[in-house]
Amino acid sequence: MKEVLREIGMIARALDSISNIEFKEFDLTKGQYLYLVRICENPGTIQEKLVEMIKVDRTTASRAIKRLEMNGFVEKRDDPINKKIKKIFPTEKGKSVYPFIKRENDYSNTVALTGFCETEVETLFDLLQRVRKNIEKDWDYVKKGNKRNY
Repeated sequence: MKEVLREIGMIARALDSISNIEFKEFDLTKGQYLYLVRICENPGTIQEKLVEMIKVDRTTASRAIKRLEMNGFVEKRDDPINKKIKKIFPTEKGKSVYPFIKRENDYSNTVALTGFCETEVETLFDLLQRVRKNIEKDWDYVKKGNKRNY
């Protein structure tokens, strides 16, 4: 069997490493840009939704959001109806960094897909979505405290 997940992992780690280096000038470290992008694209989201979008555990998300908040990229606001809910919004500083992160993402996509025709890109996208959906089932299962049977 081909080691597809190793290839996906190498691609993800390489791109993450590049991004962490390039976004250092904005004081964004260790994948914080992922959270900032999702918050900018979904202002008013809650932490649990970010956990689902990014596929991380609550503790990791909490730490990243706290750092983004301390560095002035995002702010938490009380939900007007349910005061227990904290909604997360980008600040002006966060919004100003977003276009740079988006340009880097678009550039990385272009580089990664160089030499692919439009049909191949669509096929790759569809296949990767299927892989993600398959993995999400296990992610949800394990996240709820269950163990997979190998």
